[in-house]
Amino acid sequence: MSLLRSLRLCLVARTGGCPAGPLPLQSPQPWHTFHAGHWLSSASSKDLLMKLRRKTGYSFVNCKKALETCGGDLRQAESWLHEQAQKEGWGKAAKLHGRKTKEGLIGLLQEGNSTVLVEVNCETDFVARNLKFQQLVQQVALGTMLHCQSLKDQLSTYSKGFLNSSELSELPFGPERKGSLKDQLALAIGKLGENMTLKRAAWVKVPNGFYVGSYVHGTMHSPSLHNLVLGKYGALVICEISEWKANLEELGRRLGQHVVDFVRFECGEEGEAAEAE
Repeated sequence: MSLLRSLRLCLVARTGGCPAGPLPLQSPQPWHTFHAGHWLSSASSKDLLMKLRRKTGYSFVNCKKALETCGGDLRQAESWLHEQAQKEGWGKAAKLHGRKTKEGLIGLLQEGNSTVLVEVNCETDFVARNLKFQQLVQQVALGTMLHCQSLKDQLSTYSKGFLNSSELSELPFGPERKGSLKDQLALAIGKLGENMTLKRAAWVKVPNGFYVGSYVHGTMHSPSLHNLVLGKYGALVICEISEWKANLEELGRRLGQHVVDFVRFECGEEGEAAEAE
C-alpha cells in the first residue's frame, strides 16, 4: 500500500475581497474600427448583444464595443473580447505579482484508471468561493488529466508524478491545445482582480489490481463537471487489492482522511510535501 502525499490548504475566514462578477474590461484601442452606425437599434442586434453577454460574462459596454468593432460578427466579437481580457489579465497579473496567495482550493478529478489532485491559490477565501475561480481550478484539473493520460506507460504497477508551479503553468489547454494554463490564469486574474497561483499538482495511474482511494475535506462539487470534487484538504491513497470488496471505496476514503490528518502541509508553504511508502 502506498500513501501519496496530501495537498492541504488552510481554511481562514476573511471578509472583504473583490466582487464576484467580472471586472470592467479596460480594453486598448482595437486594431480596426468599424463605423457600425445604429445597427444595435434592431431587435436582432440586441439579441446578439444579450447572447454575447450571457456567453462571455463581460459587461454590456464591452460586449457592445466588441460587436461594433467586429461588425456584428458574434464569433469574432467573442474572440476579440477574450484577446482584450487576456491583455488586461497579464497587465493585472504583473501589478499584483508578489502579493501573498494563502487561500484557494484543491481539485480532485478521477477518470478511469487516472486520478489527479491540483492546488490553485488566491488571496482571499471570498474569491475561492467565486464560481469563476472554481472554473479555473476545473481547467487546471482537466489540463493535468490530459497530461496524465498522454503518458503512454506500460503499467505493471502504479505510476505517479508531480508538477511544480512552472510545469503546471506550461501545460497546454483549450481548443486544439494551443493555449496554456497560464493564459487561463491571466484571464481569471483579470476578471477577479486578485493575485493567483497555480501551485502544484499530483497524478497517479493504476493497472488492474489496484484501487485509488481519495478524501477531500470541505467538499464542494463542481457546478459543471460531475467527477470533479473541490475542497480545502485532499489526499490520494493507492491500494493493491487481491479481490474487490464492497466497502473498498469507504476504506479508501478513511485512509485518505488519516493522511490529511497526519500530513500537516499548509497552503503557500515552500517546499514539497512528504511522501510515505
